[in-house]
Amino acid sequence: MDATRYDPLLEPFRLKGLTLRNRVMSTSHACGLGDENHMPAEAYQRYHLEKARGGLALTMFGGSSYIAEDSLWASGQLNLASDAVIPCLTRFAERIHAEGAAIMVQITHLGRRAETNTQNWLPTMAPSVVREIGHRSIPREMDRHDIDRVVKAFGEAASRAKDGGLDGLETMTHGHLIGQFFSPVTNKRTDGFGGSLENRCRFGLMVHEEIRRRVGDDFIVGMRFGIDESASGGSNVEETLSIARIFESAGLIDFINANFGRIDTELALANECMPGMAMPNAPWLERVGTFKREIGLPVFHAAKIADIATARYAIRESLLDMVAMTRAHIADPHIVNKIARGEEDRIRPCVGASHCMGQNRPTCLHNPAAGRERLWPHIIERTAGPIRKIVVVGGGPAGVEAARICAERGHHVVLFEAASALGGQLRLAERASWRRDIASIVAWRESELDLLDVDVRLNTYVEATEVLAESPDIVIVATGGLPNLDWLDGAELCTSVWDALAGGATLGDSVIVYDGTGRHAAPTIAERAEQAGSSIEYIMLDDIPAKELTYAERVIWKKRFAEKGIEPRGEYGPPAVERSGNMLMATFVHELTGETLRLEADTVVVETGTVPADGIFHDLRASAVNDGVMDFNALTKGVPQPAPKAEGLTLFRIGDALSSRDVAAAMFDALRLCSQL
Repeated sequence: MDATRYDPLLEPFRLKGLTLRNRVMSTSHACGLGDENHMPAEAYQRYHLEKARGGLALTMFGGSSYIAEDSLWASGQLNLASDAVIPCLTRFAERIHAEGAAIMVQITHLGRRAETNTQNWLPTMAPSVVREIGHRSIPREMDRHDIDRVVKAFGEAASRAKDGGLDGLETMTHGHLIGQFFSPVTNKRTDGFGGSLENRCRFGLMVHEEIRRRVGDDFIVGMRFGIDESASGGSNVEETLSIARIFESAGLIDFINANFGRIDTELALANECMPGMAMPNAPWLERVGTFKREIGLPVFHAAKIADIATARYAIRESLLDMVAMTRAHIADPHIVNKIARGEEDRIRPCVGASHCMGQNRPTCLHNPAAGRERLWPHIIERTAGPIRKIVVVGGGPAGVEAARICAERGHHVVLFEAASALGGQLRLAERASWRRDIASIVAWRESELDLLDVDVRLNTYVEATEVLAESPDIVIVATGGLPNLDWLDGAELCTSVWDALAGGATLGDSVIVYDGTGRHAAPTIAERAEQAGSSIEYIMLDDIPAKELTYAERVIWKKRFAEKGIEPRGEYGPPAVERSGNMLMATFVHELTGETLRLEADTVVVETGTVPADGIFHDLRASAVNDGVMDFNALTKGVPQPAPKAEGLTLFRIGDALSSRDVAAAMFDALRLCSQL
């Protein structure tokens, strides 16, 4: 059966003079892969090229690409303000087109969202002197010289996009300078650019008129557009519809790429514009569909549309013309090809963890190849060398990924796991109410291991002799870690986060939670204890909760703590714990002042990371020809480990069995090692 005849996602779409091969796209985002000159060079192009090879119809790039030198923030933008970008765009477009996909860029001026103390150190400007909370600049009010300069710069950037062979562009209006003119929250002007809706649209119309003058009528031009600011005094859906109709009537734009909500705070980004794991799937889809019915322009939309059923529904019910699965394509850039091949169940799911929104963007929590395409493959090829027997010890994140990749390489793989289920610490992470989707990371790999005929042996705690009895060529130890508590004064009185999360520990009426890592575990315990009716004292080494996480995760914990009345106290060293009658007394020392804090509670839960559970690794070293040594130079360069000097067993360890880190690091260890075995 030909899937293209029955699946609305695989139907072509005509956008002006451009035929898009299906209805699936990726929207513009600041992926952070530009070179030192802010150009989309090799790393940037490889990242988007993978999605084109994976079958999507349109990849949009260059989130917040700047058109003028006073439109910068710390990192991650592309430079469309210079003709030097044109050769990069030309090569980029040729490569994407060769894979059958279309390519467009986003251009913008940040206005008040720019930063004054980075890059060029220029003052920010906006329609009015209204500070943005997120990027913190206090802008000056633009005069007519500023307006004319920026309008001209938009036209010049658009001309570069066309000269570079792109299929089109979008202006970023939502929360950026054009949108700041639209919104009564940020536009307090009393001249011809403020006040009435028509006046507030004037700057945006001038920009798009100049763009059209420079690129002509055939080039595709759209707007990334907020359909509801969701803010007191901001533009509601009725007003944004009026704005859209003004631009549609003027014939200046060819599509609307619909956003929702505010973008001027971390919470707004995490809850509205780029909803994460704490939000439901596709939260704004129906509202965008209602908006689409009121205008005649094609409408695109991206906001946590992570699963194929929802994407298919959006197209089938005409809620969207193109469904944007941007973060889903970071998790798996080959979504469309898998749909077309009837392998929908093999799509690596986006779990909404927001790891791709952190400093190391666009890396994915469980697709370590994302953003690293120059060295690391998304599709694991079979080895050209001998087929080997590989034993993986440990079924946590590192172990299951190692087993999967080794099996994809064609090796015979046995996976030993002491517990009754795969997943390791991820099984504990699922216990946070808003992070239950993390289970999909394990579930997908379980399915893949089954398809790849990996010999998975659960409830099997193995010793070195049992591993050696398998006659393996390679052993990968991925046994994870154990709570790092033994060094504490009073460690025997403390409860680990593992015991608290697994449910084996009774927490009591009062609980002290000490967070020494800034990860998810400690706040998860605090939330669970509060839900059970315990009073909570939350003490932490850092100055804010969840400091090690991405801003999108961190702000959710801040919000949940505020809602539950948990008031964290920061910058305290780890506790010394002693008995105090029937209670426990925890003594903390403030890192800055040296002052002592003494708190009493039924239970003291301490999170300070893990130490490697690597006993079996050391037991096997004497039998290994490489003594268990990993060549880190080879690992980081994407080449195989050096061939051992003698025939025999080679031994490696990865993940927390090596060092206490996170899921993404464990997955990356597995990819770097096993894709070369």
